[in-house]
Amino acid sequence: MAKTKSTYFCQSCGYQSPKWMGKCPTCNEWNTFVEELIQKETTDKKGEWRSSSSQKIANKPRPLHDINPLEQPRILTPDQELNRVLGGGIVPGSLVLIGGEPGIGKSTLLLQIALQLENLRVLYVSGEESEQQIKMRADRIGLQHENCYIMTETSTQNIFKQIESFEPNILIIDSIQTLQSSFIESGAGSVSQVRECAAELMKFAKESGTPVFLIGHITKDGTLAGPKVLEHMVDTVLQFEGDRHLVYRILRATKNRFGSTSELGIYEMLGDGLREVTNPSEILISQREEEISGIAIGATIEGNRPLLIETQSLVSVSSYGTPQRSSTGFDNKRLNMLLAVLEKRGGFRLGAQDVFLNITGGLKIEDPAIDLAMCASIVSSYEDTVIPAHTCFAGEVGLGGEIRAVHKIEQRILEAEKLGFKKMYVSKFSFKSLSSQNFKIDIKPVGKLEDLFNDLFQ
Repeated sequence: MAKTKSTYFCQSCGYQSPKWMGKCPTCNEWNTFVEELIQKETTDKKGEWRSSSSQKIANKPRPLHDINPLEQPRILTPDQELNRVLGGGIVPGSLVLIGGEPGIGKSTLLLQIALQLENLRVLYVSGEESEQQIKMRADRIGLQHENCYIMTETSTQNIFKQIESFEPNILIIDSIQTLQSSFIESGAGSVSQVRECAAELMKFAKESGTPVFLIGHITKDGTLAGPKVLEHMVDTVLQFEGDRHLVYRILRATKNRFGSTSELGIYEMLGDGLREVTNPSEILISQREEEISGIAIGATIEGNRPLLIETQSLVSVSSYGTPQRSSTGFDNKRLNMLLAVLEKRGGFRLGAQDVFLNITGGLKIEDPAIDLAMCASIVSSYEDTVIPAHTCFAGEVGLGGEIRAVHKIEQRILEAEKLGFKKMYVSKFSFKSLSSQNFKIDIKPVGKLEDLFNDLFQ
């Protein structure tokens, strides 16, 4: 009988200690150590993944110039949003982790992708739902093909036995927290189990060249459940965001070894599955029956994709001693900075006003190019003056009230032009770098905030 031993794991970062510690020496978190029973690994692991070409001879170091790179093309899926976020398609042998809140649509997204890949053998392993429940979801999506196989199993040893005979082109695991390896005696979802199961799947992906998708749960803080080492092991970490009570979902990459982490994909949750939103600017700009104050359209860039977003501001007299400063989808500290610039450089008395700011569509924007739209919407609400229709903004605001240049200004202008905007305010320093091409939109170069307000609210 194999010997067992007890050890302590940090639930935050996965640090292992032979005894309990109050503070983790790695992540400096308090009271995160949990005792787990671990079985000593035997010399022969029956049931683990073994490549057909694996040998007992240890690998030897090789010169870099003697290594031939594998010229395996990426796997392009019918989902263009997923291809964009992954950096151009699925990389063979990659390990992709998708996290998100319960009910956000992670299982629906991966099942929909599995049903769209008709020319590939896809194995969908579920440890949370029965085969009948997955069949009901597939019928709701309305996609069917013969090369998608469903398996309900939580033991990694049984999964690898089926993989050896089935030889799938893509493997989907739903979810990593439900898997359990017989080499570890702790329960499913524990730090040691998640780490061991992820290590076995990573070994399978790298040796066989099969892409593996993992669904991961998140904690109440919004971080991926399990040890932090899980995010270090995988090649790509995707975050599926959005309010499950709303229809729009955002897929963004927080880590990507094979592409950019600044790309995002937008989906619309419908009754028959997720629909790709190819032109997100149209959904991020609300359709109103009448024009109201406090609304401005800003041009931002997410990765290589230009977006026009709607910023909403509400400025009112404070009913309490301390004015409220609240922002949704925008950095609250940067909001306070813009308010100070407007009061100091623009002369607007905002110190006794409550200011509420909102980015529509559930986006979280960090691009400083929307500063100009923020300032315009705040002043519009403060003066109760409507910003003229078909007007947008792109510019960063400095502490001196100057409007600074932003990158990729031509892409922002072309996106505004495509959506039918007539006028766009940009920094005069960005205006100098524009090419000589003729834009159909009226470009207004401004250097300071006072120039903007004199032209906008004259």
